[in-house]
Amino acid sequence: MKPQRLLAPLLALSTLASCAQTPPAPPAEAESVRLGRELRTLIGPATCSDDSQCRTIAVGAKACGGPAGYAAWSTQGTDAQRLAELARRQAEAHRREIEASGMASNCAMVVDPGAACVAARCELTTRHGGAR
Repeated sequence: MKPQRLLAPLLALSTLASCAQTPPAPPAEAESVRLGRELRTLIGPATCSDDSQCRTIAVGAKACGGPAGYAAWSTQGTDAQRLAELARRQAEAHRREIEASGMASNCAMVVDPGAACVAARCELTTRHGGAR
């Protein structure tokens, strides 16, 4: 048998073998993303009947320091201690991820917008006093 006749089947076999490899696993979900989802689940619908039941909590982290933003929550149905601990863990995880990636920030300070009861749900308010 001629060498060229052996070469073609060998090339075809090696090509098929390379196609059969297992695709790479998707990247692992960032811990801060998972904890952020837990925060949103804990906050739930943030139902309220009065503005006094609405609060805000700092979430995430910025590379220059401070929170990435705020979330509105209700004292009516949320465990405040558990929420504070979860927010602290999420911010720490986010800071670690920022440090590991070398991510930059605009360093703008994020101001707590406050929260109000709007249509029976706690929502962040705007800087001009109205609800979003």
